[in-house]
Amino acid sequence: MRYALRKLGLLVLTLWAAVTLNFAIPRLMPGSPADAAIAKLAQNGPVTPAVQASIEAQLGVPGGNLWTQYVDYLGNVVHLDFGVSYTFFPQQVSQLVSSALPWTLVMVGVVTVLAFVLGTLIGVGAAWKRGTWMDSLPTLGGSFLSAFPYFWTALLVLFLFGYVLGWFPTSGAYSATAVPNLSWDFIWDAGYHAVLPGVTILLTSLGGWILGMRNTMITTLGDDYVTFAEANGLRGRTVAVRYAARNAILPNLTGFGMVLGGVVGGSLLVEQVFGYPGVGYLLFNAVTNQDFPLMQALFLMITVSVLVANFLVEILYGVLDPRTRR
Repeated sequence: MRYALRKLGLLVLTLWAAVTLNFAIPRLMPGSPADAAIAKLAQNGPVTPAVQASIEAQLGVPGGNLWTQYVDYLGNVVHLDFGVSYTFFPQQVSQLVSSALPWTLVMVGVVTVLAFVLGTLIGVGAAWKRGTWMDSLPTLGGSFLSAFPYFWTALLVLFLFGYVLGWFPTSGAYSATAVPNLSWDFIWDAGYHAVLPGVTILLTSLGGWILGMRNTMITTLGDDYVTFAEANGLRGRTVAVRYAARNAILPNLTGFGMVLGGVVGGSLLVEQVFGYPGVGYLLFNAVTNQDFPLMQALFLMITVSVLVANFLVEILYGVLDPRTRR
């Protein structure tokens, strides 16, 4: 309990620091958040002070001293009020994020968990059967798949299965005529559109989990407690799973916590290639159009998700390895 409370206190402190940095960094940048919109208007003629004040009011540019802005900002964060998007004006940032987040969580989240589970299990089998074809095949295959970047694999999969063979849609999260709902027809249609981006993420991330788990477990298999368990006549599966894999999985869990937290940020390149309306695609549009409120909300959401995911992994660490609780 003390271990969990200590980690919870550290999480709260880190969250406060992240929120404060998210408040400070945009205000350290030169100029006003409305300067980008004013610069576009200035191309058609001079912008009067009245027009500039009107634009700043519409975009919700903060006023008052820095402390007042900070207090107001904390209150807005608590109420999930991040202002109005410049790109999709006059839509609220919270509405845009809430509409894009489910697509990312379902597609990227499910694939990330699946890649971790499959990669870990295959890595355990490869390490236990080292020196055989059950080790060589996944090791070579994982190294080959990990060598290609996300966008290259995405373009290759899109060209082959989308344009040449025509088996899957080439863009979007659902058909143009479909209406989002919880019916089986729409779920099937959305899953059908998610196949290509999901396969891309799975192929490019699976190799890293396989190689990481295999290499760590091979080192663990040489420890004395594993040798002692084998000498006591325990079954090979019991030794591999309950003794070797339980300790070898700890470094993989650290990486999984980082990746799982980053799921909220989406897979920017993959979503951009497939035109998938997730958080990564939304972030790309925000950066391209200098949409400061939208960028600020997305960066904060990604940071918080990474911190929370790492907190959960540390709690799991304490369960799997009691030594970490000391």
